[in-house]
Amino acid sequence: MSLLTETVAAIMPASADAMAAAEERQSMLTKPRGSMGPLEDVGTRLCGMYGECPPPLPEPAAIAVFAGDHGVCAQGVSLYPQEVTLQMVGNILAGGAVVNAFSRQVGAEVTVVDIGVAGELEAAPGLLVRKVAAGTADMTTGPAMTAAQVQAAVEVGIDVAREVIAQGNRLLAIGDMGIGNTTASAALISVFTGLDVADVTGRGTGIDNAMLERKVSVIEKAIKINAASPKDPIAALAAVGGFEHAGMVGFLLAAAALRTPVILDGVIACSAALVARAVAPQAADYWVAGHRSAEPGAKVALAHLDLVPLVDLELRLGEGSGAALAVPFVQASARLLREVATFDSAGVTDKK
Repeated sequence: MSLLTETVAAIMPASADAMAAAEERQSMLTKPRGSMGPLEDVGTRLCGMYGECPPPLPEPAAIAVFAGDHGVCAQGVSLYPQEVTLQMVGNILAGGAVVNAFSRQVGAEVTVVDIGVAGELEAAPGLLVRKVAAGTADMTTGPAMTAAQVQAAVEVGIDVAREVIAQGNRLLAIGDMGIGNTTASAALISVFTGLDVADVTGRGTGIDNAMLERKVSVIEKAIKINAASPKDPIAALAAVGGFEHAGMVGFLLAAAALRTPVILDGVIACSAALVARAVAPQAADYWVAGHRSAEPGAKVALAHLDLVPLVDLELRLGEGSGAALAVPFVQASARLLREVATFDSAGVTDKK
């Protein structure tokens, strides 16, 4: 049995009993029902994930940033050259990226996973070198990854999730770094939602109209050449995805198998979530939408995942930055159920 098969077999649906108990408790807390908006739903879902009500505090938190390069960059789909991936990973490891600033704000630890960077990184605290290859192939000329590579990358994600959970983390978040990865993400979202490429492709790093048209054309060509189909999720991932996407797929599945919530970041994480849900539908019970990215594909993906984002600030950076901002909201949703008094315990008259 492969590690992927073993992981999928271990995924159980969230506890309906714990969620029912959470719904009952929500109705008894000293607040009007629904007054805390999506935080109430997240709190209820946390109970289902952990299998108990009230839920344990989802802390400490850890953010895994999967980094990889993309051969499709040769088609001119990004404003930035490929070497920026390596440089930005170095910036994260030095603590100078946005995700670092936000993670310090919320008390989350950042781990960078080199799963496919086209360059060598010096050893540094917070770096896990799990390189499958130095970047994907150009998906307009054939599959971005071989079957063996995508299997290896998914298993890297499974191993990383197991490691960070074994370290005692009870709330996870995923981010990404990889020039060209919004192109692969749009391809995956189109394949798994059935929507036209033009409807799910955004400007990424800020490309102009001409480059956006080229990006759409490139994605359409890649999907057609590879005959990517949601009927075979892993093959579709290999065809038009990236190493960071594959790593996140494994990470999401392993976290679900270990009943640990994961906060999704932007369009890259959401595209990976679509793949992971196609592999194991029940895994989606364990994911929380951190924010609504400005990228059109992210909004579409969240709608298909039936997830309501906790933050909507028109962010489109990636790195796990939006997921980091959502950490205290997820933790607050647990405190709501754990620490707010009931009408009876507080001696407050309930509604008639």
